Amino acid sequence: MRVISHKKLREFYDTPGREDAKVALERWYEITEDAAWKSFSDIKADFGSVDFVGNQHYVFNIRGNKYRLVVVIKLVMGYVFIRFVGTHEEYDQIDAANI
Repeated sequence: MRVISHKKLREFYDTPGREDAKVALERWYEITEDAAWKSFSDIKADFGSVDFVGNQHYVFNIRGNKYRLVVVIKLVMGYVFIRFVGTHEEYDQIDAANI
């Protein structure tokens, strides 16, 4: 899969107070870049806690659910678009299916 854009992850974990997300986000990035997902079950095999929230949007729990990552996955094209990275509390303030 091709992740667009890695920069959003780096900007998040380079923010003071969020450095603890670096290892988990980089691991998510590595696994995703190496993946060849064709279905939700393929994603679920790599990330058991992923949730499909509609409209091609998926939510990943990062670092024991301390952080949330919302992405749009275009399975046919092989692209993953990062839409949101934030704390669990920040996630509660958004509409994950339409962000």
